[in-house]
Amino acid sequence: MDSAAYLANQMAKGFARSLQQRAVRLGFSPGQFPILLELWSEDGLTQKQLLERVDIEQATMANTLSRMERDGLVERRPHPSDKRAQLIFLTGRAAAMQVEAVEAAMAADKDLFRGFRNFERELLLEYIRRILENAKHL
Repeated sequence: MDSAAYLANQMAKGFARSLQQRAVRLGFSPGQFPILLELWSEDGLTQKQLLERVDIEQATMANTLSRMERDGLVERRPHPSDKRAQLIFLTGRAAAMQVEAVEAAMAADKDLFRGFRNFERELLLEYIRRILENAKHL
């Protein structure tokens, strides 16, 4: 219980469980949420652009996008100038769930911070941001 890596992993699992309970009724999974966030911000990205922004393994991205396509959340379209690439677009269904999905994630976050005072939450978030910045250099 003194390992930051172990505790961070447990925290991520807790957030995923909390989000899963809310996401299932909307039709997405916690693993798809970062991709949805990126596409809600900028629709029509390539898989490579999503990889750079979400920072997951290529195989994981490919599998997640395939599931999202199967579930009617995204569609792939040919890139207009790069015949090897495809653009990933949200479907109308995925676009329409943005507000509810973000609210679900915020509620999951709130559950994890139950009992924290505002300054404690902000301090922990700042520490996490610093750790993540350090992790980029590994």
